[in-house]
Amino acid sequence: MSTLPPCPQCASEYTYQDGALLVCPECAHEWSPDAASASSAEKVYKDAHGNILQDGDTVTVIKDLKLKGSSQVVKVGTKVKNIRLVDSDHDIDCKIDGFGAMKLKSEFVKKV
Repeated sequence: MSTLPPCPQCASEYTYQDGALLVCPECAHEWSPDAASASSAEKVYKDAHGNILQDGDTVTVIKDLKLKGSSQVVKVGTKVKNIRLVDSDHDIDCKIDGFGAMKLKSEFVKKV
């Protein structure tokens, strides 16, 4: 029996082949076996408007962001310089003046 790759969305090991596609029975994700090998390419990070982000970019916050465990808020229009892209639940590591080290999601920023 051949071993099929795990699901790229939920990492389920119970994938099966249906014709030319691989299918995950847990999340119903379908993909081609060729795309599974191509998905190992570098992840592309995009801002809220679809612009591609890179390490060292300057971005602006597009929504008031409440800070967990604090009464402070990062206001709309706050400029964040020299971002670092990371592969985790939050896409951006940065320092914001007056707040310190932060982790932001790319969907709440726009490239300047």
